Amino acid sequence: MRRYGKHTDEDDIRSRPNRKGTRPRTHTRPKHEEASWGMVLTVDRGRLTCLVEGRTVMAMKARELGRKAAVVGDRVALVGDLSGKKDTLARIVRIEERTSVLRRTADDDDPYERVVVANADQLAIVTALADPEPRPRLIDRCLVAAYDGGLEPLLVMTKSDLASPDKLWELYGDLDIPFVVTSREELESGAALGRVVEQLAGKVTAFIGHSGVGKTTLVNALVPEDRRRLTGHVNAVTGRGRHTTTSALALPLGDSDGWVIDTPGLRSFGLAHIDPSRVILAFPDLEPGTVNCPRGCSHDEPDCALDQWVADGHADPARLYSLRRLLSTRERRDGD
Repeated sequence: MRRYGKHTDEDDIRSRPNRKGTRPRTHTRPKHEEASWGMVLTVDRGRLTCLVEGRTVMAMKARELGRKAAVVGDRVALVGDLSGKKDTLARIVRIEERTSVLRRTADDDDPYERVVVANADQLAIVTALADPEPRPRLIDRCLVAAYDGGLEPLLVMTKSDLASPDKLWELYGDLDIPFVVTSREELESGAALGRVVEQLAGKVTAFIGHSGVGKTTLVNALVPEDRRRLTGHVNAVTGRGRHTTTSALALPLGDSDGWVIDTPGLRSFGLAHIDPSRVILAFPDLEPGTVNCPRGCSHDEPDCALDQWVADGHADPARLYSLRRLLSTRERRDGD
């Protein structure tokens, strides 16, 4: 039913008065000069737990930040109730520029980039020597992401009581990557903690690894007063672990002036967000061999100098295979 006639005038249209008055919209954002700085410890369904002047504060992102999201490790400016009391909520109004960022995609065909951790100094890549078996190509992918994001890698090999680290170390021993080897007994007794803490002291370290490698068990041993959920077990049929960490969490490393960030166990680690030309940076044993490569070399063609580099004994053939596997995966995606 027509409410107004054919020739209505503006005055004929009834409008609901605005009780708050007529305030023109503006793109000028408030400066919030009184905001306090804090660090994001964890994120859960839009709520962010932050550390502000020694207090744990629950907060949410301000609307003026748009689609920009804060992640664990971010340094943020907060306003509102910063008391940290129950049922209080602060507001994040600014996110400081990041010094490093660990990013991944679900797989190499996924265009959606996920920021896992911000402002970490190093990435501890945790791998079991057995139960489940090591996955060197996943380690290589984590190395690519670390170098691309500005993090220094640290290799942590667990469960040395089940297998020797020698075979795995043959692939990475010449890369000048710091490493730590631990066993179950050493973690239970605390004998290995000193060696691990020595690599973490004074740094923000993100721990990453596929499920079942003992990553969360190691974090629990390092930060016993902030233990995570009960650790899972490895599936006897699939050889894969059960996820025990569902969200990234930053924990203070006791008196060592460092931070440990536990992340969810990985099933895959996509590199869709990384330029293929930067993948070689994760293979410092191969990179010098590219000097004699033809211009624009894809490192997977007949004239590639890396074949001779490996043939001369400068690097393990398995490393070149891993590099080319990563690059070919990226090329298949780019051609889709």
